[in-house]
Amino acid sequence: MAHLVQHELRLHADPTRVVVRPFHLAWQASGPDLERVHRLAREIVALNPRTVRAELGVVLRDFADRHWQIEKVFEDRFDEIENKLGLDGVPLKREMRLLIGAYFCHEYSYAAAALMNPSVVRHPDQSGMLDGSIRILLSLRAVGEGHISTIAFREGIITHNREMTLLPQPAFATAAMPGPGPEDKPDDVVSLYRQTDSSLSGTVIFPITEAQRNGLEDLRLVEFKRDSGKSEWIGTYTAYSGRDIQSELLRTRDFKDFTLTPIKGGAGRNKGMALFPRKIDGQFHMIGRQDGKNLYLLRSDTIDHWSGGDLLLEPQFPWELIQIGNCGAPIELDEGWLVLTHGVGAMRKYAIGAALLDKDNPSKVLGRTANPILSAADEDREGYVPNVVYTCGAIRVGDDIFLPYGVADSSVCFAFVAISEILAAMA
Repeated sequence: MAHLVQHELRLHADPTRVVVRPFHLAWQASGPDLERVHRLAREIVALNPRTVRAELGVVLRDFADRHWQIEKVFEDRFDEIENKLGLDGVPLKREMRLLIGAYFCHEYSYAAAALMNPSVVRHPDQSGMLDGSIRILLSLRAVGEGHISTIAFREGIITHNREMTLLPQPAFATAAMPGPGPEDKPDDVVSLYRQTDSSLSGTVIFPITEAQRNGLEDLRLVEFKRDSGKSEWIGTYTAYSGRDIQSELLRTRDFKDFTLTPIKGGAGRNKGMALFPRKIDGQFHMIGRQDGKNLYLLRSDTIDHWSGGDLLLEPQFPWELIQIGNCGAPIELDEGWLVLTHGVGAMRKYAIGAALLDKDNPSKVLGRTANPILSAADEDREGYVPNVVYTCGAIRVGDDIFLPYGVADSSVCFAFVAISEILAAMA
């Protein structure tokens, strides 16, 4: 059985991490909501200048030290909703614009409930790394008020001798903002940009569309090598509307600009899709669970359209008899494609195992672990969802797999495991 080396660091939910978000009024207002927006705007505009100055002063005293460039946030918010306020282009002084913007914002604690289900990739910036050390980028599922899931990031460094350091989080967190994107962008594709002065470790991606309304869940990031040899970072995640699920893609070349794209085709109506880090025989490949129980291998000529799929793995061992799924993008080794899997057994206990696929023909299974690599230990069973360990992606670091994983849908832990030991544990 493979031996994991646990790192002492552990990340927990943190209610002090807050961002300014658009208040739902005027966000996508219509009908009675739009009438309420107009009425509120008229009431604010009717305030005398002294009251406006006083009320804005209270807001700035309460929130300026808690958020990055709060006045700019309020002004941007006013510009965003100005055409919905029903003010017919009446010129307003800056203080009035700021106060109106503040009324249509609210403070949101994005990681108050849980921090879980991480994935990890090599950071785009590897400058200055020596002696086998690498800079890493973690994605995290942060859960806040209303159980709404967002995507958060942390940057760090891993050394060749299994030491890990995460960069400190900045004092202020900021939400990635919608942008126009390219002129030929389809209507269902969302373009976002990171605030110029905001670090990646302080950036949060929130739901934007109606399909995403209740959350962006379980991002599985991978560094994808294009035919040109250049890298693009692509992640699959589940958009949850509160009723329906839909798989979508997050794509970026530099983590400064992002696009969120719905996956079309029958496979996109399921969750837990994981993209291979390069094409095989000229096609994109994914691993997904199309029937709620088994793992399938999917192929496509286009990255945003997936259908069908061939059965790849079925539950076989006691710890995975209820269902199996993937734990992130396959990792390319000399021996083949290493796929981390999760299995669900008795009492709905989750565990993590692995399978090895043929490098040239990934539909061929070369081996799989008969026992879990990792399962919930006694001290790690309690939390929002007990008896769960789960990851959305690991990477190779030298001769090891670096494995960030969620515990009980509540916190995030880290471990290293030798690749040779994983392979030796396969039947």
